[in-house]
Amino acid sequence: MGGENQSSAEGFLIVGFTDLPLLRVPLFVVLLLSYLMTLLGNLLIMVTIYYNSHLHTPMYFFLSNLSFIDICHTSNIFPQMLAYFFQEGTHMSFIECMLQVYFFIASIFTELFVLSVMAFDRYVAICIPLRYMTIMNKGVCVQLAVGIWAFGLLFSLLYISLISDLTFCGSRTINHFFCDLTALMKISCSSTRVIEVLTYVLGVIITLGSFTLIITSYINIISSILKIKSSGGRQKAFLTCASHLTVVVIFYGSAASSYIRPTSTYSMKENKMVSLSYIAVTPMCNPIIYSLKNADVIKGLRKFLLL
Repeated sequence: MGGENQSSAEGFLIVGFTDLPLLRVPLFVVLLLSYLMTLLGNLLIMVTIYYNSHLHTPMYFFLSNLSFIDICHTSNIFPQMLAYFFQEGTHMSFIECMLQVYFFIASIFTELFVLSVMAFDRYVAICIPLRYMTIMNKGVCVQLAVGIWAFGLLFSLLYISLISDLTFCGSRTINHFFCDLTALMKISCSSTRVIEVLTYVLGVIITLGSFTLIITSYINIISSILKIKSSGGRQKAFLTCASHLTVVVIFYGSAASSYIRPTSTYSMKENKMVSLSYIAVTPMCNPIIYSLKNADVIKGLRKFLLL
């Protein structure tokens, strides 16, 4: 308890990008633009779907959830990171750190399942269209959304309960741009074995399970697409699948490379760059990949902007 009280009292020092002095200015500009584009793009998607009744379908319902997650995901980290970008070190209290870790983990879990459900929704719509409205009815969609959010928010409490029990008796300097789980384990002087095993096991079960569902869905979708006689229709469908899978691979790959490996193999400078791909790049690209190339969304967006 003494170690825990000491940790709580002293908090942590976030290094940020001060160890990359030559890249700080260009990184600040790029990340600021990325955050603004993420907010604008995802807010436009949510508002467009809300105000256009013809977009009130399961596909766009889950797309709204994805956009909201991306806004929460980036807003949990970016404002503080940008505000203290040029300081030599940013102090963060123990409670602030735990809250940031909690919402970060919750958003990761939630997005994993939303991506999976979106792939399943497309599978049902393309492969068994006659049963689509029966399988993906409003009640089922709401239950899926509630279950996904509840699981993400409640399950993250398990991580926080374990992390908050760690002892930090030495350096409290976190070589990252936010209070990252792996960075916390790196500086802890107590055993992190349980958290590492839990992260690895859940990573294999949840991440690979979700990814397998997505791949299986798209294998069946592609099989159905190949039966389409129109070459233009096949090309359009293949491009849509490729865009979706690109974001999935970036998100899953970067998350897996950061967390599903022993703590001793972490390079924090490398980990910071990898983290930017799913914290900054993926949320910014999601509106473009999932929506802005969609004729229905573009039509709805134009209608909304002309109001």
